[in-house]
Parts: sequence; C-alpha cells; structure tokens
Amino acid sequence: MNTESLLHKLNPAVPNRWLFVLAGAVWTAVGLVLCLRALTWLAAEPEPAATLWAASGVAVAVAGNRFMFAAVARRNVGRIAALPQRACIFAFTAWKGYIMIALMITLGMLLRNSAMPKHYIAPLYLAMGGALLLASSVFYQSFRNHGHH
Repeated sequence: MNTESLLHKLNPAVPNRWLFVLAGAVWTAVGLVLCLRALTWLAAEPEPAATLWAASGVAVAVAGNRFMFAAVARRNVGRIAALPQRACIFAFTAWKGYIMIALMITLGMLLRNSAMPKHYIAPLYLAMGGALLLASSVFYQSFRNHGHH
C-alpha cells in the first residue's frame, strides 16, 4: 500500500454538510463555558454591580456578533461549502483557525489565573462567549440549507 492510499484510508472523512454542525457545536460549547464561568464569577458580586458587569458583557457580545463574529462564521461556511463532498472531520475550521484557538485558550488561561479581579474579567468572558453563541446559529442554518447529500 502506498503512502497516499494509506493517508486516504486513515482520513476521518464525513459528508462536508456535517462540518457545519461540528463547527456550530464547538462555537456553542465554548460560548456556553465562557458565559457560565462569567456568570459564576458575577454571582459572587453584590447587586447592582453584578448586573451592570453582566449587561456590559452582553452588549459587547451583541455588537461583537453583529460586526465581527457572524462575518467570521459566514467566511467559515463559505470555506466548508467549497470543500469536497467528503472532507476531513477536522476541516470544520481552517488550519490558521487552530492557531487562533490555541492563542485564545492561552489568553483565557492567563486572564483567569492573573491577579485581576474576576468581576473585571467576567464581561470579557460574557462578550466572547455570547458572541460565539450568537454566531453559532450561522453554522446551524447552513446545515439546514445544505440539505442531504
């Protein structure tokens, strides 16, 4: 068996339509984790400060989705739609997307483990998590629109 045949056999390929679901699920899961972490931190804060911190995070999430995250999701949808009928399951994001994911995880860990008070970090987590949650709908809609293959 030649190398190309072996790589083809080992490729965990799925119908490309399912990459929309996988991308949406990743964005949803990360968004939920970030939002829940932020809300846990804010639950320890007195009112009305906690509500103000939360509202600021939600406002930035809505704006971030509108002006950035939805556009990124639409670009990913276009890239996924252009893939062959069967594509590697890891193609739900571009390779440079994996670099961005690693950087964001690192930044999140640094913030979370810093001396900065959690109520200052919480709006950032809510903004990022909320924007990811909102933009994940772009992937689910694309799954519905691309029908069965």
